[in-house]
Amino acid sequence: MITRIRPTTHDDLPEVMEIYAIARDFMCSTGNASQWTDGYPSVAFIKEEIDAGHSFVCENQEGELIGTFCFIIGDDPTYEKIYEGEWLNNDLYGTVHRIASSGKEKGIAEACFRWCFSQCNNIRVDTHRDNRVMQRILKKLGFTYCGIIYVSNGTERLAYQRTDMLSEIE
Repeated sequence: MITRIRPTTHDDLPEVMEIYAIARDFMCSTGNASQWTDGYPSVAFIKEEIDAGHSFVCENQEGELIGTFCFIIGDDPTYEKIYEGEWLNNDLYGTVHRIASSGKEKGIAEACFRWCFSQCNNIRVDTHRDNRVMQRILKKLGFTYCGIIYVSNGTERLAYQRTDMLSEIE
């Protein structure tokens, strides 16, 4: 069980990269072999996110790192254009990227989203069409499918948004 979510430090980097490696293997085993390829995310990329204050880790009761994710409040350039749909609103929003779990405990993604909603009550997220696991999680958590966006490498992502989850948390 997650007992603490905190900003990632550079000392956490080896464990964070191991969690991403585990997540890549899991995604491949569940039919999503093309979302995080070629060692994505790289060490350099995660270092940048740590320095920007956008990378977070999840700890269990023993203080072990069991998950990681990126959370940014403010405009995300990849969300400027949405196709085959529209966003629920244009209010200030938080974006969740790269949720990954060590696989040692269940409920990591849900805990990450709940924490993000405690920071900003308007969340956008995207996922690969082959990432059926994340699509099920987003549906379970009440996210609305909004359309298609394209990430910086030009690949398509399914875009989702949810507002007002705080009332369910409290």
